[in-house]
Amino acid sequence: MDAALDDVFIDEISFPATDGYALTGTLFLPRGAKRHAVLINSATAVPRKIYRGFASYLAHRGCAVLTYDYRGIGDSRLPAMVGYNRPKSLVGFKASMSDWAALDVTAAVRWMRERYNTLPLAYIGHSFGGQALGLIANNTDISRAALVASQAATWRLMTSPEKYRVFAFMNLVGVPLVHALGYAPGWAGIGEDLPKGVFLQWAEWVSSPRYLFDSKLPALDNFTRFKGELRALCFSDDPWATRPAVELLTSGFSAIKPEVLTVKPSEVGAKAIGHFGFFRPEHRDTLWRGVAEWVQGE
Repeated sequence: MDAALDDVFIDEISFPATDGYALTGTLFLPRGAKRHAVLINSATAVPRKIYRGFASYLAHRGCAVLTYDYRGIGDSRLPAMVGYNRPKSLVGFKASMSDWAALDVTAAVRWMRERYNTLPLAYIGHSFGGQALGLIANNTDISRAALVASQAATWRLMTSPEKYRVFAFMNLVGVPLVHALGYAPGWAGIGEDLPKGVFLQWAEWVSSPRYLFDSKLPALDNFTRFKGELRALCFSDDPWATRPAVELLTSGFSAIKPEVLTVKPSEVGAKAIGHFGFFRPEHRDTLWRGVAEWVQGE
């Protein structure tokens, strides 16, 4: 993996969300010709650093790739005024999942489209990152979208007994804890700390039969605007993004015919993949290669 990075240039950048909030990202560039632009959009409570290996791999193949953190996550979280290298408390921080889509994801697509306006723009969404594709008005700028373990994450479509654990945690532990603390702490087992509004909207969607499709968001109309190519990957051992949950999400893209593929770990020589395993470097010559070739139209 290190040898492959010799011809990849990596730059830490900052760019404004649509409301001016400063978002932090990492740009991965091939030292040779750029043939495609790719935007990688994170899962909930996941910092951009977990996508570093995959982004470098795509850059090695001639893609200009951007990873970034949503507001309140990773390096897009404001620093504390006192103490060394400490993040500011999320108590009182205003953000929701729909804000992430409308303000942050929208801005990232716009930034990539403006900067690489002669290149086809591909979108890779992990979990929430794939859901956001349907919520952004400028998804018409995207030629191809690959969704990885991205689903309409209602608890009803998760596998047993995980779905009961998720429902109980979100509603009996998570919601009361968030109201008490003013934010969702990562130590509760969700990953990164989350803003209060993000967690509460997430819990509402998880508890709804059709996830975000049961909300009254005007942005849901943007699902039908997307007319590019779409491929969604689900993994047979992922208890959250089951095939029915993935199919429910992709059904929202009614202007196209999304392709949904189910991958068994044994098919790619792995013991497990789950919800996060796609981004492990052991899949460089199997899953990574397959998605890269599809994104690049090869």
